[in-house]
Amino acid sequence: MNAQISDQDIQKIIQSVLQNVESVLNSDAKAAQAPVKMKPASHTGQIASTVSQGENGVFARMEDAIEAGYSAQLAYMRQFELKGRERIISSIRQAAVNEKEQLARLVYEETGLGNVEDKISKHELAALQTPGTEILKTEAFSGDDGLTIVEEAPFGLIGAVTPVTNPTETIINNSIGMLAAGNAVVFNVHPSSKKSCAYAIILINKAIKAAGGPENLVTMVANPSLETMQTLIDSLKVRMLVGTGGPGLVKTLLKSGKKAVGAGAGNPPVIVDNTADLEHAAQSIITGASFDNNLLCIAEKEVFVLDSAADGLIFHMLNNGACMLDQHQLERVMEFALEANEKQESRGCSLDNKREYHVSKKWVGRSADQFMKELGIIPDSTVKLLICEVDFDHPFVQLEQMMPVLPIVRVNTLEEAIDFAVKAEHGNRHTAIMHSKNVDHLTQFAKAIETTIFVKNASSLAGVGFGGEGFTTMTIAGPTGEGITSAKTFTRQRRCVLAEGGFRIIG
Repeated sequence: MNAQISDQDIQKIIQSVLQNVESVLNSDAKAAQAPVKMKPASHTGQIASTVSQGENGVFARMEDAIEAGYSAQLAYMRQFELKGRERIISSIRQAAVNEKEQLARLVYEETGLGNVEDKISKHELAALQTPGTEILKTEAFSGDDGLTIVEEAPFGLIGAVTPVTNPTETIINNSIGMLAAGNAVVFNVHPSSKKSCAYAIILINKAIKAAGGPENLVTMVANPSLETMQTLIDSLKVRMLVGTGGPGLVKTLLKSGKKAVGAGAGNPPVIVDNTADLEHAAQSIITGASFDNNLLCIAEKEVFVLDSAADGLIFHMLNNGACMLDQHQLERVMEFALEANEKQESRGCSLDNKREYHVSKKWVGRSADQFMKELGIIPDSTVKLLICEVDFDHPFVQLEQMMPVLPIVRVNTLEEAIDFAVKAEHGNRHTAIMHSKNVDHLTQFAKAIETTIFVKNASSLAGVGFGGEGFTTMTIAGPTGEGITSAKTFTRQRRCVLAEGGFRIIG
């Protein structure tokens, strides 16, 4: 990119390219195979490319996106050492922060999920809290027989599948980590977020080129589908697969025979015992469960509270932005927000096709205001979360609902709370939260639940570095065991041995 172009000009270029990408996104499959001419941006006179050529990472054909990414990664490894990688990553971070409001609006407008304010925070978190090259460490062994070093080397070209719940945030997070590790990445994004994802891919490629990096280190297919995903999985040039989604996606990736990192769904339980700071617990639960209308897979989905603490917890929740549904209102919410599983299908956080209900996609990620309007209640802008008292076997307890409707279950003992929480989490081993001042209670629950993330006395958001220590990720690989993914996740170990006492100076 010409160093003389201003930030304003860069924004105009991105807008110009995006308009032309959209013509491909909205075309039929046949038209998508043909080159689509882009109009030159008048202020540069140099943008006269085609989507099929993928100058900015968006391709009409998955095969072309793979080929471009494969070539880019080879050039990346030849031309860039760690300092060069970090310069590119810094450019991506800055571009994402600069565009966080626009990215948030685009995702909201396209998907209708969550809310813009929280999406802005998520984009900033992904841009600034995703580790770069600093997390890559070389291990060394020195002895009488010589020196051995173990380095974290790139896989090569990675194929990544992203969710509709955190589409562009996942692209930013994955791109930073994967490029820090020396890889290139091809995305097959969720079709319902393809326009905003194309914008993010273009933005990232502009940032890479502005930092002197190669074109097409990050690519995607303009019209993603199950067929393009299979092409990505089958390609011999794709060395590693990363999927952020449900168990069905993880299962598909694991069948590929390639190294696969799979981030599954969750159904995070919260336990509140009788030693907890109830006001703090209430505030923390509302913060996590209402954030982006409960879209995050780490968000609080159901609460188990000791009966002796329940009234106090509910009191503080009502004083901090929650609204209690009565029995009639709860039944109405079930009528419009749940669907009977008449076809015996599996969805969401489980492969179990025997469940009685599924969550209606129409209500996933909707706001508390929208639920209240549907119930005929005048919306109150201060209401962040709807709560309800239910029994353990209620569908809202058993399903990963991803809605600002939080079920609360009263229990008699800590042992009952832990037993219920483990069962409601369904073995996802994703995230769990507990509010307690008793270390033994915290330890007891942590041992029983065995989740990748276990948050104590804080919002679930603390588990990914939002109000807590540690770095962030949008790909929490519980099913395949990598946990909180980072650049290190996307490397393979390489051992280099210098034998016969080389470099040994101590006798």
